[in-house]
Amino acid sequence: MSAVALLQTDLPLPLVRRGKVRDVYAVDVDRLLLVTTDRISAFDVVMSEAIPYKGAVLTQLTAWWLGQLPSGIAHHLITADTDAILAAVPALAPYRDALAGRAMLTWKAEVVPIECVVRGYLTGSAWKEYQALGTLAGEALPTGLRESDRLDPPIFSPATKAETGHDENITIGTVVDRVGGETAATLERLARTIYEFGRAVAEPRGIIVADTKFEFGWRDGTLLLIDEVLTPDSSRFWPADSYAPGRGQPSFDKQPLRDWLEVERKAGRWDGEAPAPVLPPEVVEATSLRYRDAFQRLTGSPLDLARLGLPVAR
Repeated sequence: MSAVALLQTDLPLPLVRRGKVRDVYAVDVDRLLLVTTDRISAFDVVMSEAIPYKGAVLTQLTAWWLGQLPSGIAHHLITADTDAILAAVPALAPYRDALAGRAMLTWKAEVVPIECVVRGYLTGSAWKEYQALGTLAGEALPTGLRESDRLDPPIFSPATKAETGHDENITIGTVVDRVGGETAATLERLARTIYEFGRAVAEPRGIIVADTKFEFGWRDGTLLLIDEVLTPDSSRFWPADSYAPGRGQPSFDKQPLRDWLEVERKAGRWDGEAPAPVLPPEVVEATSLRYRDAFQRLTGSPLDLARLGLPVAR
């Protein structure tokens, strides 16, 4: 029986990196294994507790999106099917429990060091900058915008990739300086296309994709879409039925966790630094349910625990 919640993996493959959420291993010179654990972070601090099924939601939702992207958008996914992964990498057979539902076998790519952010609504760091300066990444926006206002057309708002802390918004001119004009234009075109596709799929299903970020990498002269795609961790998903501009919106992600941590911080029980306070079971469960709700709304089906080989949490 596989684990309900997984904090870390230890596989018999070379570890490439261990991020806030993903453990990345080298399979060979051409392929990587990405294992999305159930770790969760908030306010740049990784929690000590895992969130049941979070890794499976992120992995299976990414695979779902990649399976239906518009033609002409290449990606790195080989398979997210556990049986297929074990057949391709037999050395992992004893680790089925850790991989179940959480792993992707992918092509290796040379990562472009730019976060390709597309913003369809004015929120987060973009709203903070706009409040202060009337700009986004140094470029002027129309006056009189409110928090959570829809942006038409959406804004391509690239950022630097940060291993720790927050990414930093940069101008398109800076992207051109770093990767060249042709690559910068291709990144923007691909990011806008995928965002518009995702927004069109999500809105009739009651989810607003307020903003999202994509990563790309070069392989054999082609830019591949890599990492996760249109998930609650890489995007802001808002419930459409309660959307109202002029204020912040609830999110289909770690909102229950953030809300609880904010209370702890305001009460003086947490200073905002690591380690985070111990999470009550009800916060863990509420956060898990929020991720699974987003999965079901988008795909039209609940996360299939039996098919994925995941146990039911008790």
